Amino acid sequence: MFSLEGQTALIVGIANDKSIAWGAARALRAQGARLAITYLNEKAEAFVRPLAEEVGAEIFMPLDVCNEAEMDAVFAEIGARWGRLDTVLHSIAFCPRDDLHGRVVDCSAEGFSLAMDVSVHSFLRMIRKAEPLMPDGGTCMTVSFAGATRVVEHYNIMGPVKAALESTVRYVAAELGPKGISVHALSPGPLATRAASGIAEFDELLDAAAERAPIHHLATIEDVGAYCAFLASREAKNVTGGVHAIDGGYSIIG
Repeated sequence: MFSLEGQTALIVGIANDKSIAWGAARALRAQGARLAITYLNEKAEAFVRPLAEEVGAEIFMPLDVCNEAEMDAVFAEIGARWGRLDTVLHSIAFCPRDDLHGRVVDCSAEGFSLAMDVSVHSFLRMIRKAEPLMPDGGTCMTVSFAGATRVVEHYNIMGPVKAALESTVRYVAAELGPKGISVHALSPGPLATRAASGIAEFDELLDAAAERAPIHHLATIEDVGAYCAFLASREAKNVTGGVHAIDGGYSIIG
C-alpha cells in the first residue's frame, strides 16, 4: 500500500538483533528507505556493524546521546550526505541499576536526572537537530511502555520517566504539526530485549503479559517495525501525537 522509496531514516538504539530498533530498521529498509544507523560505543560496534551492513546502511557512526559532539557529527553527516532527513527513531532508555531496582521514592537525584536526560531529553535534542533537515515534513518516533500510565511491578522509576516521554510527544507534536512533522510514541508490550533484561523478574512479567493479552502472545520486533514503517509513510501524514499500543491488547485489560 505504501512505499518509503527515496526517503531517509536515522535509527538510534540498535544493540543487537533482538532490539526494537532493529525490527524498525529492517521494516523501513524493506519499504525502500535509506538508513543511517548509530551504535553506542566501541564495544557495541561489533554487534551493530553486521546488522548495519545487512540492511545496507549508508551512514554508520557512533552516538552516545550524552556526547554533544557525537550528536552534532551524526546530523552533520546526514546533512552533507543526504541534505534532508525524513524519519528519526529514538529507541533508547537508561537508568542506573541501583535506582532502577529501588523504590521510586528512594531514587537518587543523580539517577533520576540521568534517566530523564538519556530517555527523554535526548529525544528533544534529536528532534531539534532533525527539524532543519525536514523542510517538507517528517516523522519522529520514540519508544514507550504501558508502565507510563499504570503501575507495572518492578518497572519502578522508568514509569515516571516514560510518562514524561509520552507527554513530550504530545507537546512537540503540537508545536511541529504546522511544519508537517509528526511525532509518535510506539508502545509495545513487554519484549525480551537487552534493555528490558535489566528489569527485575522480567521473565515473569513476559509470561504474565502473554497470558493477559487478549491474543495470548507478545508482540515482536517485527510487529513494531511494521507499525513504525507505516507511520513513516506519507499515508500516515494526518496521524500525530499519539501513543501507539502494539501489544496484542495487553494494555486494554484492567
